[in-house]
Amino acid sequence: MKNANVSKTTRVRLAMLCSCAPMLIAAPAMAQETDAEEEAASGNVIVVTATKRDSTIQDVPFSINAQTAEDIQRSGATTLEDLSRNVAGLSIQNLGPGQSQVSVRGVSAGQVVRDQPGVKEQVGVYLDESVISLSLFTPDLDLFDLNRVETLRGPQGTLFGSGSVGGTIRYITNQPEMGVYEGQVEGNLNLVDGDDLGYHVKGAVNIPVGDTIAIRAVGYFTEYGGFIDAVGPAAGEDINGGERYGGRIAVKFDAGNGFSLTPRVVYQKIKADGFNRQEIFNLYSNEFTTPAFTFSEREQYLLQREAFEDETLIADLVAEVELGGAVLTSVTSYTNRDILVSRDASALTGSVSVDLGYPDAGVNLPSNLRDTTDLKSWTQEVRVASDNDSALQWVIGGFYSDTDRFYRQRLPTPGYDAFTDATLGAGTSAAVANGFPADSPFNSDLPYNIEQIAIFGEATYAFTDALDVTLGARYYDFEETRTITTGGLFANGDTGQVDETSSDGISPRILVSYDVSDSVTLNAQASKGFRLGGVNDPLNVPLCSPEDEALFGGFQSYDDETLWNYEIGAKASGDGFYANVAGFYNDIKNLQVTLDAGSCSSRIVFNVEKAHTMGVEAEFGFSPSAGLDFVVSGSLIEAEFDTTLPDPLAGATGIREGNRLPSVPEFQFSASSSYEWPVSDNADAYISASYSHVGSRFTQPADQENNPRTFAHGLPFNGMDGSETTTVDLLLPSYDIVNLSAGIDFDSGLSFVLYANNIFDENALLSFDRERGGRARLGYQVNTPRTYGITVRQSF
Repeated sequence: MKNANVSKTTRVRLAMLCSCAPMLIAAPAMAQETDAEEEAASGNVIVVTATKRDSTIQDVPFSINAQTAEDIQRSGATTLEDLSRNVAGLSIQNLGPGQSQVSVRGVSAGQVVRDQPGVKEQVGVYLDESVISLSLFTPDLDLFDLNRVETLRGPQGTLFGSGSVGGTIRYITNQPEMGVYEGQVEGNLNLVDGDDLGYHVKGAVNIPVGDTIAIRAVGYFTEYGGFIDAVGPAAGEDINGGERYGGRIAVKFDAGNGFSLTPRVVYQKIKADGFNRQEIFNLYSNEFTTPAFTFSEREQYLLQREAFEDETLIADLVAEVELGGAVLTSVTSYTNRDILVSRDASALTGSVSVDLGYPDAGVNLPSNLRDTTDLKSWTQEVRVASDNDSALQWVIGGFYSDTDRFYRQRLPTPGYDAFTDATLGAGTSAAVANGFPADSPFNSDLPYNIEQIAIFGEATYAFTDALDVTLGARYYDFEETRTITTGGLFANGDTGQVDETSSDGISPRILVSYDVSDSVTLNAQASKGFRLGGVNDPLNVPLCSPEDEALFGGFQSYDDETLWNYEIGAKASGDGFYANVAGFYNDIKNLQVTLDAGSCSSRIVFNVEKAHTMGVEAEFGFSPSAGLDFVVSGSLIEAEFDTTLPDPLAGATGIREGNRLPSVPEFQFSASSSYEWPVSDNADAYISASYSHVGSRFTQPADQENNPRTFAHGLPFNGMDGSETTTVDLLLPSYDIVNLSAGIDFDSGLSFVLYANNIFDENALLSFDRERGGRARLGYQVNTPRTYGITVRQSF
């Protein structure tokens, strides 16, 4: 797609593979929207909207990264996880398709899994102006025809509210453009793990309709190659393939009198045929069973196939009115998501059946755990921002949202009631049903409603040409209502229990920016972020050992999490280089920590009084000669608890002063280079390479206690006598990914790209997976193996 704002030559300079916030010249301290637009048109800067007003990256008074469209294209990135490896301070914990958790600057509370719908986000995710965050289910949006992806580091509670306690991710799409007819088509073919093909076809077009209307439409279809093999009754090769398809259409009406209206509809559906789980122990097949079996890399055991589906519809309407010295913006958004996580829970159900004394035939029944989420959310934001050249710049607004989230679980296990009757006595099957479907030993209905209102504002005053000071605050008021109904042999039989949570408060921040020179800016800030509390689901007491019931049964509600961020940074740029460096300290109160409640097959959240993260992050870019670019970025983070719980809780939870916060690498580093040269009068070729290193991590806080950990399975079944154990090092090792690409761009808009991702076929362990405290199943989520591909694009 042609970019009207940035020339091809400048894009090449800026778009070093996975470049980090490129900035080739300094912006003035008081760059207004028109100034930013003019500089972008000259090809000098990237314009961002992190402060809800157009600004250059250099002018934003806090740490921000922007991955441009060309960064995304040249890197071959298809997901936010791909991009995260090259953004300092940003980490993604992969828990399966569409189930990733995002953390920024080490602010992380542990693995949140499918059956914890009440947990709130720590990083807010936006599509342009519309909030699309959902705990656990971070939207896996297609990256085609994006203008950029912004990462706003540090709490953004003032302008973006709850869920942005660690930071905010913003997908910024290309908007309809008046008077311009342009488009792009793209095709790709790739080979995953040497034996499974994937491909995609994508297209976008911008069509002007007269002088006052423009339409932008995007469509895409992607087929993903699989790389996980399954053994067992549901055996197969490459069982975790899938597809993603969807599109968006936006229409902009601009009468030219200061009023514009842009309605848009976005639709996307993701389907996966399995999960990227690599097992090391499964109840039905392991080194202790008869016959004995040892899992290979990228292999799992299945009694039945698994699936994931995520269907998303977003409809939003953005209206802007120029008021003379100010701009009024209204953003109305509606989101409807339907999510299905269908898991092979046979090992989970079977392990309980062993404990209950069922015969082998009952233990071997296939069992399907189906988690469904039905989300409907309305949001409305209205704000007014200054639009003049005065020393005082400001934005003030209000926000309202109403979200209904209905979460359901069913555990269909055909034939289970008959074995229950035969083993536990007559009449038990009726109790198992308990108003829910027969042959389903666990069922739950959890409807949530959360309503919030907020008022926010920020003002920046230029005391001198060099010194700007920003003050901002947000008042928020939340109310959440949840009803819980459960039934089945494994459940407590809760009948319509209603829990309510409410919270209100003020989230302030202050920022100072000082231009030391035309090319160096110093920034400092203090800002507060917050995350709403909630109520835990009751433990599945029928599954708990007496020890686990006593240990974890006392955790009910949990309070709001708050964070104060203190940060200093510097941004410098000059002829052929830029440098952005920041140091930060986050003081966290009532950190909401998630942990596995052992044999109960439950997970709980509780507050840890004190924790902190501190560190440095840096991004540098160099262009020593025409066509040659280098980019390096990295972060060094200390993220630790400052509280110790009394034993045995400390040993069971990992909450001990000095222990690390989970899922966060202490060290993360990336480097990339790109060289471009002319091969004819109308074509340029380029080669590029990137290297990323992600340090070691723990999946949950408790994983660092008594590690390496010995899991006692205690399951006398299929040749096992119940004394078997498996020892696992729960420190996820560091990993390194190297990508290579080469391409040629023609002035006609045609381009070809050949690439090889993960060329050394690194089998990275991304998170640790356990069922029923490790008694039923142990494994890891793993990354995509070596992939070769070719992409062809035609812009017009």
